[in-house]
Amino acid sequence: MSSGQYALVVAGMLALFLSPAMAADADRGAELAKRWCASCHVVDSGQKQASADVPSFAAIANKPDFSAEKLAFFLLDPHPKMPNFPLSRSEAGDIAAFIATFRK
Repeated sequence: MSSGQYALVVAGMLALFLSPAMAADADRGAELAKRWCASCHVVDSGQKQASADVPSFAAIANKPDFSAEKLAFFLLDPHPKMPNFPLSRSEAGDIAAFIATFRK
């Protein structure tokens, strides 16, 4: 195996291990979102109330630059207005996968 091929194999393996959205479970993400996110965000179509100044999960999913992987990384270190929920990489990936289900 050449050094170039070896580098590609290593890069591919790292991507598998480092991607928080890898093998994400959208159903588990739905459970987590209903528990942790629904007080601020509309997390499903049956929800009647949330904070007016935050986007719904559907609005987040349908942004032109939406990426479940970028969102999962964002959730690991959220912006200052978000509560500090200590999410694991797996949980962040699961929530991002759930949000991705709203993409049209």
